[in-house]
Amino acid sequence: MAKLTQKIVNFFQNQSFVIVSTIDKNGTPHNSCKGIVRLEPDGRVYLLDVYKARTSQNLKRSPRISITAVDEHKFIGYCLKGKAELIGKDRIKPDLLKAWEDRITSRITQRVLKNVRGEKGHSRHPEILLPRPQYLISLKVEEIVNLTPRRLK
Repeated sequence: MAKLTQKIVNFFQNQSFVIVSTIDKNGTPHNSCKGIVRLEPDGRVYLLDVYKARTSQNLKRSPRISITAVDEHKFIGYCLKGKAELIGKDRIKPDLLKAWEDRITSRITQRVLKNVRGEKGHSRHPEILLPRPQYLISLKVEEIVNLTPRRLK
């Protein structure tokens, strides 16, 4: 497993969502937006998925996965690649569910503050409508790709 530096952990924790890529039954990449619940320096990443659809089907066929996030303003980003394990909702640890609830609450709070400041965005709060997580994705990071252009590192 690849170790995650504190810089990488902080970077991903500051993202409101990441792009998760899996491979579908035709060998075509499938991308979806997910929220990270927790990253551990030893190279383990946890994501809770509120829908049991294409991502879970793809991971059942092949556990290969990548998680990508970029910060356009800072012009940096990372891609974490590895193998995923699916964990049913009945086996999700309470502390991970609590972390997910805290992240959702934070996203709602940020949206309310932006709306109060008059920043345009979604007029409703879609996070409130999300169902409870259906399963947990546990990723063992095998490779870390720094997406920052070489000349800017």
